[in-house]
Amino acid sequence: MKSVPIELDSLEKLYLEGLKDLYSAEKQIIEALPKMIKAAKDRKLKAAFRDHLAQTREQARRLERICKAMDKSPKGKKCEGMEGLIKEAKSLIRERPEREVLDAGLISAAQHVEHYEIAGYGTVRTYAQLLGYKGAARELQRTLNEEGRTDHLLTRLALSINVRAE
Repeated sequence: MKSVPIELDSLEKLYLEGLKDLYSAEKQIIEALPKMIKAAKDRKLKAAFRDHLAQTREQARRLERICKAMDKSPKGKKCEGMEGLIKEAKSLIRERPEREVLDAGLISAAQHVEHYEIAGYGTVRTYAQLLGYKGAARELQRTLNEEGRTDHLLTRLALSINVRAE
């Protein structure tokens, strides 16, 4: 999907572009997570990825609702940053490293994704607050909290998985 350039002459337009970017990112994650679930060997990691897939689907729906409230579509932009992060994860899987090393690498790839999302959601949440979109700001903070919890879970899993990979 080719992005249509718009004139970014207001914070509201920048906010909408951020929402669209995150929507594209979430849709890419929804497509990538089943492959990561299949590749993961550790049962707790598989479960974490499955849980995050369900959460990601809800986060995409949340972005749809936020955009709908603005009478806008969340579609029309491709998140190139997420595309790159997912490409790296796919490359890791294709390399077929040892089981524990693969799981450690998948955690690293997932945490890169989480940190990208945390930065994006924190930004659009702040824009929503500044623009007076209080309901959207609350929903975006909710997603930001979920992304933070996922990152912390991945860190806890890494503590044991990375030791086994050593």
